Amino acid sequence: MTQKDITFVADFLTEHFNEAPELYNRKGKYFNVERVGQYLKDEDDDLVSPPNTEGNQWFNFLKNSTHLKESPLLFPYYPEKSLHFVKRQMEGVIDQCLQKPADVIGKSVYQAVCMPLYKTSQSEDATPQLFKLPFLWNDKTSNIHYVLFTILENSISKIYILRRNTDTSRSVSNGILAVEFGNFLNNSINESSDSRCYSCLDAHFYDDETVTVVLKESVEQEGKERVLAQLPLS
Repeated sequence: MTQKDITFVADFLTEHFNEAPELYNRKGKYFNVERVGQYLKDEDDDLVSPPNTEGNQWFNFLKNSTHLKESPLLFPYYPEKSLHFVKRQMEGVIDQCLQKPADVIGKSVYQAVCMPLYKTSQSEDATPQLFKLPFLWNDKTSNIHYVLFTILENSISKIYILRRNTDTSRSVSNGILAVEFGNFLNNSINESSDSRCYSCLDAHFYDDETVTVVLKESVEQEGKERVLAQLPLS
């Protein structure tokens, strides 16, 4: 330690750990505790050195405001308590506020439709990740919800588009279809189907009518580039 460090610690002890006769009748230590540490203690006891709120602009503002002084929207202030105490109080209020929406939302959620997408083995071995690229899109104009995804085991050259109507009063049918890219970018009929097979790296909705996909050739060769394609949903 440098002499500067020692001086700093000595000044700290001198300032915060002097005897305090006015605290002799209080429970606990007979000295002034460090004023930051007292806020971090996880205790319900009052602070040994509560803050001086005299001249605080916020408290003066509340005292002079008839409407805000008794407002239930303001969280109560506990000048004699630590931050841990205030944290527990606030968590209790937040939990109480969220309980009713959680009950209402929970009771309103139900399974609308079930579509088996693939089957996995029944063995205890870890099942590989088959469901990839889930991207959600909500067409507010048509009240239709879309999900884009791929299934690795099925075909890496396909993306699947799942459609679900969000307006229960309408009778728009649910639907799922697969878009296969394969060798659609072949330059000539002489190229074999295996030489230009494409797989999907990523897929997102560009807007309500267009899907953007990033493709790559399944056979990695030098000079082969990625392809950014935009497909009309129709």
